Amino acid sequence: MLKRIAVMTSGGDSPGMNAAIRAVVRVAIHEGVEVWGIYNGYAGMYEDKMVKLESRSVGDILQRGGTFLGTARCEVFRTLEGRQKAAENLRRRGIEGLIVIGGDGSLTGAQLLSELGIAVVGLPGTIDNDIWGTDYTIGFDTAINTVVDALNKLRDTASSHGRVMVLEVMGRNSGWIAMTAGLAGGAEQILIPEMSVNLDEVCQKLRTSHDNGKKYSVVVVAEGVGSALAIGEKIAADTGLDTRVSVLGHIQRGGSPSVFDRILASTLAEHAVLALISGISNVLFGSRNGAVVPIDLADAIGHKRTIDTSTFRLAGVLSQ
Repeated sequence: MLKRIAVMTSGGDSPGMNAAIRAVVRVAIHEGVEVWGIYNGYAGMYEDKMVKLESRSVGDILQRGGTFLGTARCEVFRTLEGRQKAAENLRRRGIEGLIVIGGDGSLTGAQLLSELGIAVVGLPGTIDNDIWGTDYTIGFDTAINTVVDALNKLRDTASSHGRVMVLEVMGRNSGWIAMTAGLAGGAEQILIPEMSVNLDEVCQKLRTSHDNGKKYSVVVVAEGVGSALAIGEKIAADTGLDTRVSVLGHIQRGGSPSVFDRILASTLAEHAVLALISGISNVLFGSRNGAVVPIDLADAIGHKRTIDTSTFRLAGVLSQ
């Protein structure tokens, strides 16, 4: 049984990361295991910026967005020499296992560390909801609720002025935020990178809807499709409709995590700790059909989670 482990957050922050750290620390201590926190992700591991965490170290963070351990990019960790130094820093402190909370890139880093003999377990922490093998990632629920709140407000002003509102949301390679929030927010058009986008057809549909009596429309654009500003300009030029653009940006990453994200983070973290200290490694814990499931880490980073096309289709049907 492992007696000393570490926890870190890496990549883009997501609401619920603090809840996951809190659960890791308190479950481990309950099991008689010492826990160290690594500041600023792999950069902190490489620079040996670590601190022993006690139960009180993670007090008053459950409700806070972001990550109190911090996160940063680390180019040197991409090199074998950099990873070797990071692994040596862990060994020198007697750290026997590591829990990594982050997205695809962060989990890839964990897999590379495991090749150097470090026992690793991953938790899916990203608002993009694009980790293979899990239905939900930590932070996704909070992010889409933030987007839906923005959509509700945009509808108010769109209806008052009879405008087309274009909202750009995060999702460089993944349309989960745009698709899910667009469905929940009743968007007339949802543009995501996984589905072909024909702006001429988008403009035609908006014009037809307006001619058929629809007084205003909302268009949700995932950033990976292209600039919402450019799309908004084309809509205005091609349809003649009064069009406004909003870019939601990094506000989607922040905020107090939802109940769902707090429970998801806490539950997954408990399983991660118990697995790691019992000798299980190279797995990611996720949620599938409401149950916590272990996912082979190599499989998780070796596959891309695809969009639920039935949800995308439904959003189109309901937007008529």
